Amino acid sequence: MIFRTRSERARDAREARHPVSATADETVAPGMRIAAAWSWRILVVAGAIALFCYLFVTLKIVAIPFMVAIVLAALLVPAANFLQRHHWPKWLAVVLCVVGVIVVVGGLVTLIVLQVRGSIPDLQKQTTERIADLRSFLAAPPFNLSSKDIDGYLQDAGKSIQKDSSGILSGALSIGSTFGHVLAGLLITLFSMIFILIDGRGIFGWVVRLFPRRARAAVRGAGEAGWVTLTSFVRVQIGVAFIDAVGIGLGAWILGLVFGGFPLVLPIAIAVFLGSFIPVVGAVLTGALAVFVALVYLGPIPALIMVAIVILVQQIEGHVLQPFLMGSAVKVHPVAVVLSVAAAGFIAGIPGAFFAVPLVAVLNVMIGYIARGDWRHDPHPDRRDVTSSRRGQTGVVQ
Repeated sequence: MIFRTRSERARDAREARHPVSATADETVAPGMRIAAAWSWRILVVAGAIALFCYLFVTLKIVAIPFMVAIVLAALLVPAANFLQRHHWPKWLAVVLCVVGVIVVVGGLVTLIVLQVRGSIPDLQKQTTERIADLRSFLAAPPFNLSSKDIDGYLQDAGKSIQKDSSGILSGALSIGSTFGHVLAGLLITLFSMIFILIDGRGIFGWVVRLFPRRARAAVRGAGEAGWVTLTSFVRVQIGVAFIDAVGIGLGAWILGLVFGGFPLVLPIAIAVFLGSFIPVVGAVLTGALAVFVALVYLGPIPALIMVAIVILVQQIEGHVLQPFLMGSAVKVHPVAVVLSVAAAGFIAGIPGAFFAVPLVAVLNVMIGYIARGDWRHDPHPDRRDVTSSRRGQTGVVQ
């Protein structure tokens, strides 16, 4: 406009002397600023997780034995403390716990090997007979398959099994492909477990001192809460595995009484006990082993009954034992269990599947402890504090 008021001319003069320059933040919508803030934080967390997974896979020869040692120590520390409270010398309590776990694990593995080795000839004979029966069944109506067709299907199945078994074997031996690696892993596990039993609190104190002084209280409390969760998880998991082994072993024994003999009952029960420590995968593999033995020795009808027994035991575990027993120790949603086992198994094979659930449970408790600020009023949480802090949750990892 040609005619401007005095105030408008003054304003134009001020803007000319001090031009307004909009910053980048002022030109970005608030929603985009919030999304960007969340995005870079998510990328940092994802990068930290990726770095941890990379280091774990790269240093698996050391990392896996050390994590096994932590799990075993979580089982043995309460026993060692119990003996020391009853006036046992510390060195004697530690030696007794270490020797006890070696004898138990070695005895179970030796018993499985001896039982299976003694049954191999009979198992081969029974397997050959069942294959012949299967060929006769497929050659008869309504299938009417020729010997050439049956041989082709069997070869395809054999190639598939061989391919899958090679992958499983490579995952099972991921801690080392040579005897030297396996021996080194056993020694690392043994020495780490011994030193955790002797001076675990001192080792943890050294780790806490690596953090800034203002963060040490939160780190110390979170570590103690995570340790309480891990010890509870290991103790309850042993009880759940024992009940699974008794249920499936008892079902196999009853089938043997009814249908005239079920061999390998004890090895199957021990395999179920050991396999139950690997969620989802262990139950499927050990249950399939029991069904296979029933099919080979007793026939299809007992095998179907064995399938029903395995499913019944697994349902009791999933809907009764896990909510009542495991729920008091850890609270992890089944979806989180399946996804964590699948992801960890993909990254690190069978060892990853073994450590997935306890790792998620421990991280769940530690992150919740820090996020709620519990270290301000509860610097040394015990089992009651950890359990009550999750009371009323729906089971979702938070």
